[in-house]
Amino acid sequence: MSPESRTLLPLSPIPTGSGISIISPASFAFPERVNRGTECLRQLGYSPRIYPNTQSRGPLFFAGTTEQRLADVHSAFADPETSFVAAVRGGYGSNYLLESVDLKLILEHPKPFFAYSDMTGLQLHLLDKLGLPAFHGPMVAADFYLDDGVHLESFHSALAGRPYTLSNAEGLRTLHPGTARATLYGGCLSILVALIGTPWEPATEGKLLFIEDVGAKPYQVDRMLWQLRHAGKLKDVRGIIFGEMLDCNSPGAPNDLLDNAILSALDGLDIPIVIGLRSGHVSRQNVTLIFGIEAELQANGEPRLSLLEPALRS
Repeated sequence: MSPESRTLLPLSPIPTGSGISIISPASFAFPERVNRGTECLRQLGYSPRIYPNTQSRGPLFFAGTTEQRLADVHSAFADPETSFVAAVRGGYGSNYLLESVDLKLILEHPKPFFAYSDMTGLQLHLLDKLGLPAFHGPMVAADFYLDDGVHLESFHSALAGRPYTLSNAEGLRTLHPGTARATLYGGCLSILVALIGTPWEPATEGKLLFIEDVGAKPYQVDRMLWQLRHAGKLKDVRGIIFGEMLDCNSPGAPNDLLDNAILSALDGLDIPIVIGLRSGHVSRQNVTLIFGIEAELQANGEPRLSLLEPALRS
C-alpha cells in the first residue's frame, strides 16, 4: 500500500495521568532543562519516565551510541506503563536510527510520538511505512521547560482526539490566497531536503505541506525550496504552510525579504501559501500539528488551518 493511501494505525485518546516515555534519539540536552520539562509534565498531570540513555553525553554530539539510542526508542514504545513517547530535544543524530528501527515492534505497540526538528525523518518514516501519525509538537527540554513554551490547547486537543483550528492567533498570515484540503505532512525543511535521494525520501506529493526551520537565511530557504521543487517534491502539493521561520531573516535586510524569497522560489505554483504558524522551532507557545490526517487550509481573508479528523479515537 502506498503512503498516500495508507490507513492510520488505531490510537486511543490519552487521558491526564497517563505515563510518558521520555527519550533522546538525537543529541543530548542540558540536565536542568530535562528536569524542568519533566516537572512541567508532572504538573500537567502526566507521569513521565526518563529512559536510561536520555542524558548520555557523547560520543560526539549524540545522546549515546546509535545502539543505545535505538534501544531507548524500542523500550519506550514497548513499555506497557506509558501511553505516548516524547523526545527531549532535536539536535542531530536520529538519521542513524532509520536503518535499524524495529518497525514490527512499533506496529505492535503504536503510540503518539511527540517531536520535531531532527526527528522529522524518523517521524515520517514511521508514518509512511506504518501509518503512525506524526505528532509535530513540543519537546521536553526544548519547550516544556519554558514558562510559555507550549500551546496547551492544541497539545491537549491532539491527545484527546479533538479536531481543532489554528489561525492568526497562532501566527498564520497569507502569502498567496486559495483553499486546499489534503493530508497534512511535513516537518523541518533542512531534514526534508537531507532525505532526498535516500531510501527515506519524504512522500510530499499530493499533500498539504508544512515546512519550518530555524536560523536559515532567505537565500538558504530559497536554495532548499529550489531543491525540493526540482526533486519533484512539490509536484501536486495542494498547499504550503510555513512555520514561524525563527531567525530566518538576514541582519539589516528588509523585513519582507524572506516572504519575497519564498514567493519567488514558488513562483508559478497556484496554491494557497501561508507563513508564521508557531509549530516546531518557535519563539513561544509551540503548536502541536498531526501529520497523516486530513486538514484544510483557507488562505482567503483571515487564514485558517483546520485539522479535520482526530488521530486518536475512542
